[in-house]
Amino acid sequence: MGENLQSGARRASVGQDDPRKRAPARGLPDARQSDDAFAGTYRPTVSGAESLPLELYERDGWWWFKGRIDRIPGGKYYRQSSGIPVTAPERDAQAAVAAFELKEIKRDLVGDERALTFADAVLLYPANPMEAGDLAKILPHLEDRACASIKPQEVRNLGPLLYPMGSTDTWQRHVVTPVRAVINNAHDLGKCPPIRIKAYPKAERLKQDRARGKKSRVEKTPGSWEWLLAFRTKANRYQAAMAHFMFVTGARIGQAVALKPADLDLQNARVWMPEAKGMEAQWVDIPMDLVVELANLPPRRPRKGPHGKTRVKEARVFGYANKDGVYKAWKTACKKAVISEIMPHAAGRHGFATEMLVRQKLDARTVAKAGRWADLTLMQKTYTHAEDTTDKVQAALRTGRVQATKATAAKARGSKRKSASG
Repeated sequence: MGENLQSGARRASVGQDDPRKRAPARGLPDARQSDDAFAGTYRPTVSGAESLPLELYERDGWWWFKGRIDRIPGGKYYRQSSGIPVTAPERDAQAAVAAFELKEIKRDLVGDERALTFADAVLLYPANPMEAGDLAKILPHLEDRACASIKPQEVRNLGPLLYPMGSTDTWQRHVVTPVRAVINNAHDLGKCPPIRIKAYPKAERLKQDRARGKKSRVEKTPGSWEWLLAFRTKANRYQAAMAHFMFVTGARIGQAVALKPADLDLQNARVWMPEAKGMEAQWVDIPMDLVVELANLPPRRPRKGPHGKTRVKEARVFGYANKDGVYKAWKTACKKAVISEIMPHAAGRHGFATEMLVRQKLDARTVAKAGRWADLTLMQKTYTHAEDTTDKVQAALRTGRVQATKATAAKARGSKRKSASG
């Protein structure tokens, strides 16, 4: 997929008239060189010992410059800021003006450089396989466009065009995020301006949910010990062990399927957890019952390719090449066990957070450290789920009413005794 994406981007980048390919004028430096090399061959000349092509002066706290560049015959008159404040040394402003002059002379010799297109930017971006798939769908719509000309609303409009039945979260993940990553990567390399793209507003999310007849951002039901024990009675031994592992460690499914036998240190009851979402790889302790289960689980080489005809070279602890191979059997186990269809991430990482924080009432910092959350607020907002809210609220209301009734009655009795004694 990555090779196809790059070949498509290359095709979009060739065959265009590139002014940088023109031969330099006789007697002038080759402006196709880099700016540094060009500067090394260019020496500005002035007509007369007293004349300066561009004159520096102070204005409103900034160094400005004015005048014409004498190496550009009939050139325009400039009057603009150098971008350097007067608090900086004057030599900084002189350097900025010299760089501006060099750029303008180069532009006069060879014309404006061809703007970086989106196809060019894709070639510069180190896309992973998932991003490559997304960009392959996006490329036909933006490939010939200069990155600097692409507007944020245009990018957002591609969402419903490419995924008409997707949610706005799907549009954000598969359209906005990869386009923004490609353009801003090119900006980091000094090739084009950056781009900022706002998220889809709530009103648009609700409108799209109505159009597709499906609600997005449905709150996940977290796993629990009761659910896990029932699931394990019907799941195959590899998925049973995987579900157990994710629930007691808070691991992501991508981390679980990536585990290799070498990542297990069962003698010390720990696992080398792969990195994920900004958290570095690290040792994670596991309970003894899971140690025993993993010790008796033979590693398996997962299948891959069309119809699983081949197997990967390295064995995996849970026997899956990637997370996509987990879901079908997982759903079947839920159905056989007659339990809610809670998918791996909710059963594992969400279940771990809710079990520790809500059910066992551990403090948030302890849970965040054990579950490898860098952001305490994110963990509490996203991964913990209130349970039995209606029953708890009604019970609290009843308790409050009883307490208030008793307090009111006691106060009334006190007032009555006071009146009687008076």
